[in-house]
Amino acid sequence: MEKARVHNVYVVELDKDVLKERKFLEANSGHDPEKACLYVGMTGLSPDERFKNHKEGRKANKYVKKYGLWLRRRIYTKYNPMTYEEAQRMEAWLARRLRAKGHAVWQN
Repeated sequence: MEKARVHNVYVVELDKDVLKERKFLEANSGHDPEKACLYVGMTGLSPDERFKNHKEGRKANKYVKKYGLWLRRRIYTKYNPMTYEEAQRMEAWLARRLRAKGHAVWQN
């Protein structure tokens, strides 16, 4: 039986003030200050719905709730939708790829 492709990865641009958070900065010590700060996540909801939940404090990541600006759709839409397992792998891969490009990235 084929697994349902109902999960999505998403990327949120964060305000650069997130770099004032010690834990975020420590996780991204080698970032390029010219590049955006990003959050990478996965969800069974639409990325829009998940971002809204973050901003409203429902199952929210603290950095997205406080510093989330908008979704960076061009980075992730080509990959969605996918199975849960694919989304888990894609979330980690996308975070590594964006970090390698110099972005400061948070991913759980």
